[in-house]
Amino acid sequence: MAALRFRRGIGGLFKVPATRQHRSRAYNESQDFAEVLRQPKGQRTKLVFPLQELERHLAPDARPSLHLKLFEPSLEDIARADDLFTATDRHRIEYLSSAVRLEHAPDLLRPEVCFIGRSNVGKSSLIKALFSLAPEVEVRVSKTPGHTKKMNFFKVGKYFTMVDMPGYGYRAPEDFVDMVETYLKERRNLMRTFLLVDSAVGIQKTDNIAVEMCEEFALPYVIVLTKIDKSSKGRLLKQVLQIQKFVDTQTQGCFPQLFAVSSHNRV
Repeated sequence: MAALRFRRGIGGLFKVPATRQHRSRAYNESQDFAEVLRQPKGQRTKLVFPLQELERHLAPDARPSLHLKLFEPSLEDIARADDLFTATDRHRIEYLSSAVRLEHAPDLLRPEVCFIGRSNVGKSSLIKALFSLAPEVEVRVSKTPGHTKKMNFFKVGKYFTMVDMPGYGYRAPEDFVDMVETYLKERRNLMRTFLLVDSAVGIQKTDNIAVEMCEEFALPYVIVLTKIDKSSKGRLLKQVLQIQKFVDTQTQGCFPQLFAVSSHNRV
């Protein structure tokens, strides 16, 4: 259910007409969301804001450093974001095309968000979870690192496009740097970059290259911690604190609050 809050993180970037926002009381549109609403308040918070669960393990004077509540959407906000990711005849969500060079990418006016990260960090899995309300959209997911070799473009209605980038590091495409660096530097409609980091191992040397590109090109970006279910609370808290310190002291364009997603229960 981690995709629930993350949908709101993306949907909040775009202005959606009120007629679409209030098409229904979207609480009933998603089984995942309905399941969340049935939980006691404490469990709901744990599901929707998983990092807040770690806060109680910190000394009181250390808690503000986590920046856990800069972005704290209400349940109604999350329901509207579910609506944005629900395909209808008038709101089409679909795969557009793939490209190995920026000049081969679809020439679109609508805003874009892209997902980058190390091979096998979970980019395609996260996008698949985001599109769970549009099951006709095929997002290929593989356990083999380096499965994504091209930039894959997905249309979300008339509002924005999502781009699944090839992974860097192990089995990355030979022309990865040319492909991704050119896209990040020259794609004029790129509004936000989501940099995925494996929460079990934290920021690696290859991640620093992606951070440097985002900083050099003055791109607004967000660090998303993946696979948070794979670590103990103690280990996860250690990684979160280290990454948060990195964001606070070594970045300028990174949103100060971390996002967190699970590898298997779509949190």
